[in-house]
Amino acid sequence: MREIRRLAERRSPPGHLPIGRRAHTCSEMTRLLVLPSLCFVLVFIVPVLLRAALYRNQAVVAWRDADHSSASLLPPASDAALVRIYSARTVSWRGIVAVHSWIVLKDRGGAYERYDLTAWGEPIRLNGFLPDGRWFGQLPEEVYADEGTAAETLIPRMRAAIRSYRYARLGEYTAWPGPNSNTFVAAVMAAVPEIRTALPPTAIGKDFPVDGRWLAVAPSKTGFRVSFGGYAGLTLAWVEGLQINFLGLVAGIDVRRPAIFLPAFGRL
Repeated sequence: MREIRRLAERRSPPGHLPIGRRAHTCSEMTRLLVLPSLCFVLVFIVPVLLRAALYRNQAVVAWRDADHSSASLLPPASDAALVRIYSARTVSWRGIVAVHSWIVLKDRGGAYERYDLTAWGEPIRLNGFLPDGRWFGQLPEEVYADEGTAAETLIPRMRAAIRSYRYARLGEYTAWPGPNSNTFVAAVMAAVPEIRTALPPTAIGKDFPVDGRWLAVAPSKTGFRVSFGGYAGLTLAWVEGLQINFLGLVAGIDVRRPAIFLPAFGRL
């Protein structure tokens, strides 16, 4: 067998690996690819399949009949200024992997104002829904809260960011990868980085580059973000943590507030 192998090596054309070495190299390459492929499936595919299985067991209500009543998250309007950012699982099957986000502002002595960006009607809707209302039956979660003097300093800048939002015209809303409702809220949050808060990892569209740049400072201004049109990217920042974006699905870790990020499930 050794003589046969030596003859095969001698007769191999210049620039070609002998048969034995070629097989050995292919085996090594296969082993090198198995672990990354397995990690990708476990991190990006399995959570989505698990969440989809949970969704199948839920009672589905037609969007026309969905509940938009108050979730009783806000106090009765008072004299204090107030800022809230909420998110809730979005409509129908899209809620398996994504949330919808919105902003609530209230001036001192004023009434609540809710700002959503939607795919229908006026793109930026003012008070189209109750400030803390359920989003097509889904309970909202509080992403950020502030009030009093601190809120008073944020509100004018947030309103200015709302007015100047780049994709506020009819037909510019794109559910995936953006710009969408989460892109809008993320852009407003980036205008007030001192809130030191990030949207949930399930806020698909938050990583869409509003300014068109593939490399930029993270919205919190505590790190950087690489984004290839929202289809893929990476964020590394103190507030956002380490987030890997693949086709809108986000996985990663948060060191500041210890947690892991999983596609479809969000922050755990």
